[in-house]
Parts: sequence; structure tokens; C-alpha cells
Amino acid sequence: MSADVVARAEALTEDQRFMALALALGRRGLGRTWPNPAVGAVIVKNGVIVGRGWTQPGGRPHAEVEALRRAGAAARGATLYVTLEPCSHYGKSPPCADAIVAASLARVVSAIEDPNPEVAGQGHARLRSAGIVVDVGTGAEEARHDHAGHIRRMCDRRPHVMLKLAISADGKAGAAGRTPVAITGAETRDRVHLLRAKSDAIMIGIGTALADDPLLTCRLPGMEKRSPVRVVLDSALRLQRASRLVQTAREVPLWVIAAAEVAGSAEQSLAEEGVVVLRAPKSDNGLDLAAVLKLLADRGITRLMVEGGPTLAAGFVAANLVDEAVLFHSAKIVGPDGIDALSGMPLAVLTQAPLLRVMTEPVGADRCDVFERR
Repeated sequence: MSADVVARAEALTEDQRFMALALALGRRGLGRTWPNPAVGAVIVKNGVIVGRGWTQPGGRPHAEVEALRRAGAAARGATLYVTLEPCSHYGKSPPCADAIVAASLARVVSAIEDPNPEVAGQGHARLRSAGIVVDVGTGAEEARHDHAGHIRRMCDRRPHVMLKLAISADGKAGAAGRTPVAITGAETRDRVHLLRAKSDAIMIGIGTALADDPLLTCRLPGMEKRSPVRVVLDSALRLQRASRLVQTAREVPLWVIAAAEVAGSAEQSLAEEGVVVLRAPKSDNGLDLAAVLKLLADRGITRLMVEGGPTLAAGFVAANLVDEAVLFHSAKIVGPDGIDALSGMPLAVLTQAPLLRVMTEPVGADRCDVFERR
């Protein structure tokens, strides 16, 4: 093997290693940076990390600016590893591409191009025009996964939708009469709270809200402040003012989406408790889910977790709006009178195209299967 081949292999390995770190840093911001993507950045000089950054809560400062701030003068002549193309437009802050040029970096390794039409290759072009070497593609597959919400919002004007289901051994999601029942174990419940923390918003239907009176917060120790926006689809505005969701609306945001023609008296009652009431058009089976997703995207939501119940889950599946399904399987038997995991359709639809299983792992006594759109 020639010295050039060995050198290229070693360089690729180093690029992959530092990009992996940038990706890990970016994931720290999942669920906290919307409407901006959760980007990670690492600045390296002579094999030594001189700066690290990730998008801060609320979407700014951006990861590149944070890494440059930490690197200071050491950024001159260094390499920046970043999980998404640096921005090139003025928003609420100046372009990251300009900050990179001003810091005199020598090279930028970017995982993927930003699909945002205000960027879309212009950030890379600006860097190249300033004499900075730009390489794109290292860590691209993982970056596309991490930035799935941003990509979906930019390309399809809706959030990335993750459907979570807890399923008994006999395919049930609840007991007869919508009686609450613990199907999965404590380890799975902790995993679900972590999924909530990584989501911008979590959604349930009004049936689940009335039957379970949930909080829908993240209750992992030290992560309470990472609770997502809570969204209830409630076409007729039946959510009770005394519910735990409404009574905590000033602590954790609560958005209730109702049909456009519903009278406003109930809306005023909820608004007095700090609830944001939004309107969406109706469909034959409730609210138009595609319109609901566009409404959420317009408000900045990029990653939506759909948690309940079976009717809402089946609606998203039927509308082909599920991008990722996380299924927690329990060994518990609920019985023939229990509620099916997907109302009116077999669970097998989630094992068929366009979703493919990408991972199976034990979670305590339960099993987790993850399916993703391909």
C-alpha cells in the first residue's frame, strides 16, 4: 500500500472520529433548539480539539459560533467539523459562514448540505470563495437521521413524526373501557421520558386526555425542564379546565388544536389558564392531520412524538404520516376485551413499507422495535 493511500485512510479515520464527536454534541440539543436544527461542531488543530459547540436552547447561539468562541485565536488555520452546512443568511444572528471566514479557518468538514432554501449550498460556496477547503459527506447518514426534523420541515413543511406505542403480548394498548393499565415496565417508562426530552412536541388525542388525565412531561431526574410542548387534538374543545394538562399550562406549554368552526367560549376558558388554542380544518375522522402538521411546522416544531391513543395512532398510519415508529413490546397479557394498539387496523401495517425495522433491543423485561421510513 502506497504512502498516499495510507495517508488518505488515516485522514478519513480522523475525519470520521471528529465528526462522530460533533454528532454526539449536536444531539445534546434535540428537543431544545426548535425552530433551528440541533447542530454540533468541533474545531481541531494539529490533531487537538481546541473548540466545541452545540446549538443552544432556543436555537442560538449556533454551534459554530459557540465552538469559535471557545477556540478563540486557536481557530486560525484549524479544521471545523460540523453536522450541517453553516448558514449563509441573516436571521436573528449573522451568518455562521461569515464568522468562520473571519476566524481564518483552513478547512471545514460538513456532514450534509442544509436543505433550507436560504442556505442550500450557499454556505459552502461562501467558504470556498474565501479560500477555505470544504469537504462534504463525512457522517452524512447519521447526520440525516439526527437532522430528520429539520429536513422534513424544510422539504415537506411538516415535522418528523415519531409514533410511540406500548403493546401487550396480545397486541393491546389498554384495558377494556379505556381503563388505564401499566403494560410496560419501569425501564421502558424511563426510555419514553427520554424520547419526550428529545422531541419538540408530544401529541395525544382528546380521548386519551380525558381517560388518562396525563401530564406528558419529562420526569427523569434533572431533565424536568426538557419537557416538550404538549399538543392535544380536541376538535370540539372538550378538554377540562381542571385537567392536569390545563392546570400546568403555565409551567409547560400546552397547545390545543380545535376545529375551526367550534365556538369560542371554551377557548376563552382555556386561554385564561395559559393554554394556546389553535384551529385546523376538519376531516371525515376528526381533524385534518396533514393540516395539523403544517400548523405545527409553521410554529417551528420539527420533531413530533405521537404518544396516544389507538385512534390517533391509526389516523397517522392511515394518512402515511409516520416517519418513525418506536414499539415497546411487553410480555403482559391484557385479554380479548382490551383496546387494540391501532384502532381498526392490524399492527402488522407498521412492519410493512414504507417503514422498515432498523433496530431491536431489550429494555428491561420489554423489547423495543424501531421502524423508520426509507
